[in-house]
Amino acid sequence: MTVSPQAPTSFVFTVKDVAHASHVAPSAVRFYEEQGLIQARRTTGNQRRFDENAACRIRFARLGQRVGLTVREIATIFQALPEKPSAQDWARVSDSLVAEAEARVAHLRHDLDALQTVTTRCTAGVLR
Repeated sequence: MTVSPQAPTSFVFTVKDVAHASHVAPSAVRFYEEQGLIQARRTTGNQRRFDENAACRIRFARLGQRVGLTVREIATIFQALPEKPSAQDWARVSDSLVAEAEARVAHLRHDLDALQTVTTRCTAGVLR
């Protein structure tokens, strides 16, 4: 986190603002900041201020976590984002998360098929 004499004008949102916009608790905002998914600037009064992208990053991160990605995996996806992401940048993040979710669903379907095969064999008394 950068301590500056005055937060840049794009860093105007408080922890509470970001929490409200991203539908998380203020502690979650601080967690995502600690993990490097969002960045804050400090005011002269040592208060955190976030830019307009913080809530979007948190919303995407939470969706990524819901499909099974770790915070580190999400941070890797976010590394490709420029400082001021465009609609196309966010679309690429979305595409990455969708592709990862679909790959995980395919893997789960494979595991479910394997589970059914094992169940069938075990209930039929087949050892192979």
